[in-house]
Amino acid sequence: QVQLVESGGGLVQTGGSLRLSCAASGSTFSFNAIGWYRQAPGKEREFVAAISRSGSSTYYRDSMKGRFTISRDNAKNTVYLQMNSLSPEDTAVYYCAAGTGITGTVVARPSAYKYWGQGTQVTVSS
Repeated sequence: QVQLVESGGGLVQTGGSLRLSCAASGSTFSFNAIGWYRQAPGKEREFVAAISRSGSSTYYRDSMKGRFTISRDNAKNTVYLQMNSLSPEDTAVYYCAAGTGITGTVVARPSAYKYWGQGTQVTVSS
């Protein structure tokens, strides 16, 4: 089993920044990538970014490139999502997820991830 706990969400003004954290515990050897997703009210959950176990491979939703940066600290079993230039359209619950056998082909598919955190709310005010 893998447990994922997100933190770092909150209320920020347009143009501001937040750094989300995803702390993993349990059988952390059982997955090879961690991804971030978000879900706004009334919308489907959408892929944001992902990073491989080693950190050598990163993936981003096209609209997040240049604004969001995913990174990891394996010593702390933690993955981070640095979010800059936030806008109200970024308001959502942000989830991290872990999966095995994830490649670039499936990295954006929610079904590829076995473990999910409870989410952290990000609200961007105008």
